[in-house]
Amino acid sequence: MLSVVIPVYNEKKTIEKVVDKIMSLTYIEKEVVIVDDASKDGTTQVLEGIKTKYPEIKILFKKLNEGKGAALRDGFKISTGDYVIVQDADLEYDPSEYKKLLDALNIEKTDVVYGSRFSGTYEDMSNLHYIGNKLLTLITNVLFGVLLTDMETCYKLIPGSFARKVKIKSKKFNFEPEITAKILKFGLKIREIPISYKGRSKMDGKHITWKDGISALMTLIKFRIMD
Repeated sequence: MLSVVIPVYNEKKTIEKVVDKIMSLTYIEKEVVIVDDASKDGTTQVLEGIKTKYPEIKILFKKLNEGKGAALRDGFKISTGDYVIVQDADLEYDPSEYKKLLDALNIEKTDVVYGSRFSGTYEDMSNLHYIGNKLLTLITNVLFGVLLTDMETCYKLIPGSFARKVKIKSKKFNFEPEITAKILKFGLKIREIPISYKGRSKMDGKHITWKDGISALMTLIKFRIMD
């Protein structure tokens, strides 16, 4: 079974569309875990409606906004799937591509599968985000001796047992470098496969900024040295 963990903060315009896409997938046994990170824009009310529509979905409503990493840490804890994948609550990543990642587990022996935007197709990514993603991936490769093309990708297919036992310390967007560092230090093999991506602007609700890039860099260095 695949556990889809969705961290949500102020995504009332898109969250139901994302959930509908996931629930329409009939080729996999799945559970959906949504963690609302104390949204203030009406997302909570939308999620109440989603819970009525899909009562089997697990929804955790947090009272305090802590960030994406903290939301995922809480979501992983209540997941039960053999594998876990993170799904952002916007429409930048397409849930129909889960099959590509799941198929990759059987094609070649691997532990973890990353969906790479840069070996696939990407649209509407700003120059700042492009350069930041490329730089952080390069630094990951240098620090850990790997050859990844997209460390910052949202689509990371991870064994459920690992996701539930790993101790996530990063509360915000620096979850991505921390989980990658811990996957590699634990000795798990990562395979990348091409995926598609359609970015959105800050005006459309994108939350990540250049400051998160600096934080990600410091996180990579930190978790290369320590656990």
